[in-house]
Amino acid sequence: MVEEIRLLTLQNLSADARQKLLLRTESDLGHYLNTAQTIIKAVQEEGDAALVRFGRDFDKAAIEPGTIKVTEEEFARAEAAVPAELVEAIRFATESIRIFHQQQMPERMRMEEMRPGVFCGEKYAPIPSVACYVPRGKGSFPSVLMMTAVPAVVAGVPKVCVLTPAGPDGRVDDATLFAAQEVGVSEVYKCGGAQAVAAVAYGTETVPKVDKIVGPGSPWVVAAKQLLADVIDPGTPAGPSESIVFADSSADGALAALDLIIESEHGPDSSAYLITNSEQVAQAALQAIPGYWEQLGETRRSFSKTVLSGERGGIIIAEDIRSCIDFINDYAPEHLMIHSREPFAHLGSITNAGEILLGEHTPISLGNYVLGPNAVLPTSGAAKLHSPLGVYDYLKATGIGYVTSNAYTTLAKHTHALAVYEGFDGHALAVSELRDTLQQQKG
Repeated sequence: MVEEIRLLTLQNLSADARQKLLLRTESDLGHYLNTAQTIIKAVQEEGDAALVRFGRDFDKAAIEPGTIKVTEEEFARAEAAVPAELVEAIRFATESIRIFHQQQMPERMRMEEMRPGVFCGEKYAPIPSVACYVPRGKGSFPSVLMMTAVPAVVAGVPKVCVLTPAGPDGRVDDATLFAAQEVGVSEVYKCGGAQAVAAVAYGTETVPKVDKIVGPGSPWVVAAKQLLADVIDPGTPAGPSESIVFADSSADGALAALDLIIESEHGPDSSAYLITNSEQVAQAALQAIPGYWEQLGETRRSFSKTVLSGERGGIIIAEDIRSCIDFINDYAPEHLMIHSREPFAHLGSITNAGEILLGEHTPISLGNYVLGPNAVLPTSGAAKLHSPLGVYDYLKATGIGYVTSNAYTTLAKHTHALAVYEGFDGHALAVSELRDTLQQQKG
């Protein structure tokens, strides 16, 4: 079984082979884009009828046009069905996520005196509406609902709804509905995949049109967001899960391997690497992984094996720490975990990662559920340009300026010079002596 795990030596790879390690599932969306385009068109033209048809075809969900929106009775039934231990965990996680995002909130308005008599600042207001996408294809994820909806509520978005596929029984996952109630969201719609993105982009008889959609999803969801980016704000790029576990020579290889399992079990389209500068750490990880697989259920074991023995996972040995860091920054992982006796020593060198979890007591599992920082993170290298989901995704800023009469003269002089140079006569006229004359006449 050890032979199934891919083991690579970074310095022995060609430039092309190294570049291929950076690819993810959604690096080539050609197939998904074509399929998603057909689904989008059907939803745009048929509305609820298309959602029902695709729900049955793709999710095997028994839904009808009149049952797409979750009812109060379904919320109540779900609340009664969630075990007490899970209720406690959801409430604990919700509180952690809320506290973090409350601290992240900017002042609603700020102004500062930039120069004598010149005041500038910003005011923040929530966006009008958002849909939080909660996937279900490979499991049920109340954690995604909390991560997407809590910051929206903290930001004060007036209309927050949730999209998630129903199961074969036509019901939404009980814990997901309970989490929605805890967060304060009462609109949940039974639809998933590309059809869900299309539904909130255009609106159907039941599902409302909204301004933005957030949350991770399958390549079909990613493809639909790309195709509809001129109709609805697609939010932070969030596709299939990915991680890098970085373990230096001081790390415990078996413990690092345990954390490598975390994101590899999400699905066969995930990506997961352990990179280390130590042959000893790599070998310890190789020896440990098969035993961890034996402790997983059949489905998650299959996913993890597929990832760690395939083209988007495995163990990488680099010649030194610098090579490890360079690879991490080139890859820009969604999740990065650092195993080291001195994890903070490496922190300053990492420039591209969705999140960085430091030390053996901070596994990715904690970040995905209860730590507090948002676990909806940019994927497929988007961490080079994008940030984790947060309150700023649900806010819009407006610039503010105010100039006193004493400060105006200096600003007008420089503005006039620039406007004349650029050929904007109206701009220049508005700060010419004519303005002074008009103001004097007014006085």
